[in-house]
Parts: sequence; structure tokens; C-alpha cells
Amino acid sequence: MPWQNNNDGSDTEAGHSSNQGNSPWGDGGGDGRGRNPWGDGPPKRPQGPRPGGRSDPFDDLLRRGQDQLRRTFGSGGPRGGGSPPAVSSQLITWGLIGVAALWVVMTSFYRVDAQERGVVLRFGRFVEVTDPGLHFKLPWPIDAVTLRKVEQINSVDIGAGGAAENLVLTGDQNIINLAYAVRWKIRNPELYLFELAEPEQTVQEVAESAMRAEIGRASLSDAIGPQRAQIAERVRERMQELLDSYRSGVEVRGVDIKQADPPAAVDAAFKDVSAAQQDAQKYLNESRAYAQQKLAVAQGSAAAFDAVYAQYRLAPEVTRKRMYFETMESVLSKVDKTIVEPGAVQTYLPLPELQRRARAAPAEDAQ
Repeated sequence: MPWQNNNDGSDTEAGHSSNQGNSPWGDGGGDGRGRNPWGDGPPKRPQGPRPGGRSDPFDDLLRRGQDQLRRTFGSGGPRGGGSPPAVSSQLITWGLIGVAALWVVMTSFYRVDAQERGVVLRFGRFVEVTDPGLHFKLPWPIDAVTLRKVEQINSVDIGAGGAAENLVLTGDQNIINLAYAVRWKIRNPELYLFELAEPEQTVQEVAESAMRAEIGRASLSDAIGPQRAQIAERVRERMQELLDSYRSGVEVRGVDIKQADPPAAVDAAFKDVSAAQQDAQKYLNESRAYAQQKLAVAQGSAAAFDAVYAQYRLAPEVTRKRMYFETMESVLSKVDKTIVEPGAVQTYLPLPELQRRARAAPAEDAQ
């Protein structure tokens, strides 16, 4: 049942009050019994425990909040009542100043590593590029810094891995499966950030365009043979020209051709052709070696003849006799000879012929 708190501190039941027709909290009227016991104005909720010893949960929550505020900001009156003290404006001011100072310190200093460069933006607009070290800037969100690694070598692999082949047409209407890698780095961080929407994708597309242009000028044997290094260097130069025209801020460090093979469908036939070409080259090398050998022999014979002719011009008669004797010695040393002297001289006995016949006789008997 509702209770009413009288002015003298006693509680009376609203049903037994002299003003039974009014609200248990008073009607705010002019008599002493019907006035609001907490003063003029709208009725307020009474303090204290409810009848039966039960407390209002709202009152308990309010009381605990007041106690917490007193412990936080200091005592402002008796614990049993009174409103929480007002927070000091000076304390709030110093707190805001501290937060602002911490924010400025944390967002105004930045460090750039040795391999990086810092790009400073003020409200999104480019301001400067900073070198490695500790730097100061205006606090965020006024200034923002973007770090880029300008000394790092990046690599783009094209045609390497995967089931799909990277087929390229050569200048002599042949097709090869090509795989290569492009090495590049950032040369100008400002241009790299603001001139190209997708720098890595641009580098890859420029590499493919330059490589197809150079392979289209080369033959099949050059593309898969010893001209690969020269083709890669020309691709690098062409890529650098295109990227510079785009103001990309990218430097191409090199192009490496890793694979240059015929397509898988014609690989077996291509190997047969390659083997035949190698055999032809081998036979060609052997014929050249034989020709060089014969040429050397002929040049030696010609040099010997020139030497003999020089001696013949100095003494023709002596040279003729010497050439005659040398020729006869060379011919007669290989045949059986019979020498017949004029007059009453006994005929020459051919001993070498007799010895040969003597050796041949036992062999015939054994057969």
C-alpha cells in the first residue's frame, strides 16, 4: 500500500490520512497536509526503503553511482545524501591538453628505414620525399606519410608455371613457348604513387608487349639459341623507354629468359629436326677439318718446291744431278735389282731374291 512521508518525519498510511482524496505524494495544494514534502514543483519519488523492508532497485543503482563519483573525484558531502560534486573544469582542461599533446607526439614523428623513402601528403596533396632517418610532420590528419622501399628488387614472372603455355610468334612464322622474369625497382616514389593506378600490372603488361615485339623480329634459331641474351637486353631497353614515357617512376634492372622451347604438341618433331641439324653441323665440321688438313699438306709441298727452285737457280747442273740421284734412290730401293757390268764380269747373283724364295718354300710345304 502507498505510504506518505509527513513533515515531522513519521510515515502514515495514505488511506488513513486526513486528506484521503489526494495523491499519496500530495497534490501540491495550499494546505499543509496536501503539500509535496520535498518542496514546490512536480511530485518526486520518496527516498528510503519500501514497506516491508524492500529497497527500490532504482534507488540502489543511483546510490552506487553517487558513491563511485565521490571515490573518483573526492568527497563532496556526507555519504548518506546530497548530489555528486561537480567535476573541476581545470582538471578537464588539463586532461584535454594532455590528450592533445600525446596525439601530436604520436602522429608528428616518423622514421624512414635505410631502404625506404617517405612520401609526405598534406590533406592528400604531395609535399615532399624524405630520406632515411627520423623526421617531423604536422599531426594526423593534416599530414600523412606513405613509405615505399626504393632499394628492394621486385620480380615479375611471365609464362613460368601453370598449365597454360605462353606462346609467342617469331619473325620466321614459328611459335615458341616462352618464360621469362623481369626485375625492377622504384626509382621515383612520387611518380610511382600518383602516375600509375596499378604499377605492378603496368610493368607486367609493358614486359609482355616489349618481349613479343622483339621475338617478332628474331628467327626461331636466334630465339632459342645464342641470341637470347641480346634479345633480353633489347627488351629491357624497350621497357625502360615505355615506362619513362608513362612517367611511372620505375627502373627496369634486367630481363632473364628462362625458357624458350617449341610447343608441347610439336616437341617430338622439333627434337628430330634439331638432331638432324646437329648431324649436318657435325658433318660440315668434319669436312672443314679435312679440307684444312689437305690445304696444310699442299702448302707444305709448295713451300718445299719453292725452296728447291731457289737452290736450282743458284746451281742448275748440280741441282739436276742431285734431284736425279734422289729420285733413283727412292724408286730402286723398293724393287729387286740386277746389275750387269760390261765386259767379262761375272753376272750379279741376286741374293735378296734367293732369300725370299727360301723363306717362302717352307710355308708352301706346310700347306
